[in-house]
Amino acid sequence: MELDSILDFLDSKTILITGATGFLAKIFVEKILRVQPNVKKLYLLVRATDAKSALQRFNKEAVAKDLFNILKEKHGANLQSFLSEKVTPVAGDITYENLGVKDSGLIEEMWGNIDVVVNVAATTNFDERYDIALALNTFGAINVLNFASKCVQIKLLLHVSTAYVAGETPGLILETPYLLGKTLNDANGLDINTEKKIIEERLKELSYDKTSTDKSITLAMKDLGVERANKFGWPNTYVFTKALGEMILGHLKGDMPLVILRPTIITSTYKEPFPGWIEGIRTIDSLAVGYGKGQLSCFLGDPESIIDAIPADMVVNAMIATMVAHANQPSCEIIYHVGSSVSNPLKYKSIQQSGYKYFSKHPWINKEGKPVIVSEVKVLNSMASFQRYFSLRYLLPLQGLQVANLALCHAFNGTYTNLKRKTNFVLRLVELYKPYLFSKSFYDDMNTEKLRRLVRENEADMFYFDPKTINWAVYFENTHLPGAVKHVFK
Repeated sequence: MELDSILDFLDSKTILITGATGFLAKIFVEKILRVQPNVKKLYLLVRATDAKSALQRFNKEAVAKDLFNILKEKHGANLQSFLSEKVTPVAGDITYENLGVKDSGLIEEMWGNIDVVVNVAATTNFDERYDIALALNTFGAINVLNFASKCVQIKLLLHVSTAYVAGETPGLILETPYLLGKTLNDANGLDINTEKKIIEERLKELSYDKTSTDKSITLAMKDLGVERANKFGWPNTYVFTKALGEMILGHLKGDMPLVILRPTIITSTYKEPFPGWIEGIRTIDSLAVGYGKGQLSCFLGDPESIIDAIPADMVVNAMIATMVAHANQPSCEIIYHVGSSVSNPLKYKSIQQSGYKYFSKHPWINKEGKPVIVSEVKVLNSMASFQRYFSLRYLLPLQGLQVANLALCHAFNGTYTNLKRKTNFVLRLVELYKPYLFSKSFYDDMNTEKLRRLVRENEADMFYFDPKTINWAVYFENTHLPGAVKHVFK
């Protein structure tokens, strides 16, 4: 058995994509427009005040990027007419009913024509305010499901989640759904409506407190998210609210064909539309480029631990293949892990070695125009060793320098500020990424592997997503790190 032709499936289809100006969604949109120009329509949900603003945002944040260069070359002067025919940016927001779309005529048009809904909208900030994360990642998913349910021709809802909904669970994580109310630590009482009420009550308390500022309210909301996530066994607000989103979709979906796609750490494009395109600071890059800039001389993590990474174009190709595989399958709910920890494991130490090799050959040029000389970073493989090393090497000298700076009328202001900035940078990264630097999780990708084998031979080169084809050292040194430096840390 093999899949129906992917190109034939995309022909004449109408697809709604939420979060359409985000990193992954833009690659998805570009891919479909490039390989199947006969797609009927892509509705792109964009946070904006009106249709004009939505169009401007799409043009500025997507079309104007290097990502769309091949489409620009292909269509030349006709690009805008092609896009105006195939793409309709829609002003909206998934935190509202009907996705915040105000034009009733447009809503009816969308309900009458949409074949597939692809939900990519989310906040991926580990340290997000709890009210924002729950509204987007959990209740936003419900709003997308409700909208999809009103589409008379709907064939599939594809929801992009994250493999890290499993939290810090060790061992092999299976491609299975999370049941509503099930927690990672078997604690009782998890209910999304209760979580919403807790947020509302906390915000009300803060509004009555005359000493509250915008900054203190934001901090309180961030702390509340971590507290609630930890109570039920999740390490941070992001993965907790994404897990809740998965649960509620599975519970409420009814007969809706549902695919939940769980990528691991998404890195720059492997091949298409060209190697190395990336946008925004991804998990690995903040470490690698912080090192290249000379901001890291030590870091925490087990050199032998597996960092599960996957290039963005492979994730997009898997997304498209799942649409073809499961369209029109009533009551289906299937999970796909898209990652590499089982098929082609990447060790933490390999990333460190690649970073050292790349920045040794291509040093970062600092603000003074001088190259930053990197040395092999000292890796501390336990929290205890990290705390000892960091206190002796940085915190004690920093305290001494602070005293000297005050005694000598701020004579060391520049030195003190620079060292304080570096230490804060390291401590923040450690706190955010600690659960992943000692990861003992491996993400079973049996469903994804079966799907890959079903892709037709004559389309396998176009819709590739086999992580076994990646040579990680070559990819990081020749593709990913140069791409991150060029497109993110210019």
